[in-house]
Amino acid sequence: MSAEGAEPGPGSEPGPGSGPGPGPLCPEHGQALSWFCGSERRPVCAACAGLGGRCRGHRICRAEERAEELRNKIVDQCERLQLQSAAITKYVADVLPGKNQRAVSMASAARELVIQRLSLVRSLCESEEQRLLEQVHGEEERAHQSILTQRVHWAEALQKLDTIRTGLVDMLTHLDDLQLIVSQARQKEQEIFERTEEAEGILDPQESEMLNFNEKCTRSPLLTQLWATAVLGSLSGTEDVRIDERTVSPFLQLSDDRKTLTFSTKKSKACADGPERFDHWPNALAATSFQNGLHAWMVNVQNSCAYKVGVASGHLPRKGSGSDCRLGHNAFSWVFSRYDQEFRFSHNGQHEPLGLLRGPAQLGVVLDLQARELLFYEPASGTVLYTHHGSFPGPLFPVFAVADQTISIVH
Repeated sequence: MSAEGAEPGPGSEPGPGSGPGPGPLCPEHGQALSWFCGSERRPVCAACAGLGGRCRGHRICRAEERAEELRNKIVDQCERLQLQSAAITKYVADVLPGKNQRAVSMASAARELVIQRLSLVRSLCESEEQRLLEQVHGEEERAHQSILTQRVHWAEALQKLDTIRTGLVDMLTHLDDLQLIVSQARQKEQEIFERTEEAEGILDPQESEMLNFNEKCTRSPLLTQLWATAVLGSLSGTEDVRIDERTVSPFLQLSDDRKTLTFSTKKSKACADGPERFDHWPNALAATSFQNGLHAWMVNVQNSCAYKVGVASGHLPRKGSGSDCRLGHNAFSWVFSRYDQEFRFSHNGQHEPLGLLRGPAQLGVVLDLQARELLFYEPASGTVLYTHHGSFPGPLFPVFAVADQTISIVH
């Protein structure tokens, strides 16, 4: 027996009504292809399927049975296609219009949200602008009134001094030596003493902060935060800040693109010593310096627990282990530093602790030389970490120090 149905005998043909008229014949036996070999996946004749045929032992079934099986599969496939077509038609007719309507509705809501939030930002900015301008105007008026008051005061003092001097000159002019000594000597001496005492009571002018315009009136946390966000968003990445390889400490490795510094506990012997190189502290200067204008750059610091980032004067000493070469411990450097979980701003040996709960992953640096301002910013939270105001002598270089793992200037 074959694997499927009864094995056909020699010359066995389909019965009456089993199929259409004569079709293709077996090229080997010249008989009708009335059987199907499942093993070879092709129609065969009765002789091929018989005991002596080439398909003996194969999976054999009648051709009409195989055709019926295929028809059933085709019918099933047609039904699935019909169901799939109906589902697609329903999706296009019912779901997509709803999706489109929801997209339109959500886009409208998104527009409203953007307009609403930016309107609030604009309103806050306008209110802050008005408040700060009024504060500036008030400070200007206060300084102006203080100066006017001083003018009146010193005008009166000058007039009083002139009167005293005129009286004393009159004595010198109208009294001869004998009169000055003898005539009403005690009265004249007392008068001279009183006028001298009165003159000494008029103090010399002293410098007073009350007469100066206070620039702190423009310092606003909101303005600073919005300004720093805008500056870093527009300028960060446009500054081509790269490390000057001549300055890199032998305890640091510099990447090929000159943007990444990696700390090494072993001092490299490959670095040729030169006047620009830091030979003890793990420091490095950027190749670019800034003398005026507004500048911003970003540093990836998430992999390091010991680093310093900031600016330094080109006069910063490079040789030795003294504080004059250590960033933040001299008058030539201004840095934000991290050591483990301690964060601080350092300049000229003064270290101001910063109460940060976690280390920033990226550190933005904004340098406004016109406003004499250095700002450190965390872009992830939009937080101003520290702002330093003061004068900076000469051109400033971005400066870096690494004592753990790696930091990188963000492209």
